Amino acid sequence: MPASQRVVQVCLFLLAAIGTFGGTLQIYLGQPDTTPRLDNVHRFMAGIYFGSALIALWAGATVRRQGTLVFLIALAVFLGAVGRLVSMSQVGLPDPPAVWLGYLLPELVVPWIIVIAHTLARRHSATA
Repeated sequence: MPASQRVVQVCLFLLAAIGTFGGTLQIYLGQPDTTPRLDNVHRFMAGIYFGSALIALWAGATVRRQGTLVFLIALAVFLGAVGRLVSMSQVGLPDPPAVWLGYLLPELVVPWIIVIAHTLARRHSATA
């Protein structure tokens, strides 16, 4: 497996681990101190988060056969980061700020790592 493909695989497994843990935790905890409507939306999105983790896990396990799916996963994570940025600009940075910025930074960077590495891996496999 080319190094670039291994980078993609590791990134996908990382996303799968984060989504599995985060999705499970948020389904269990819900949205404290809120309205039923917001808690309902929060837990629904936690289910989407968990399901996306399963997709990332499968894509990582079968990375040699994947094409567009890897790019779509990277796009989904990047769009999640954009959603955080919009939220931060509209209603402010949640407390503690370092935690939320710690979430945001990899959500902005890892998708680009995935796109670049997956593009290189596809070029490598096309010339092999």
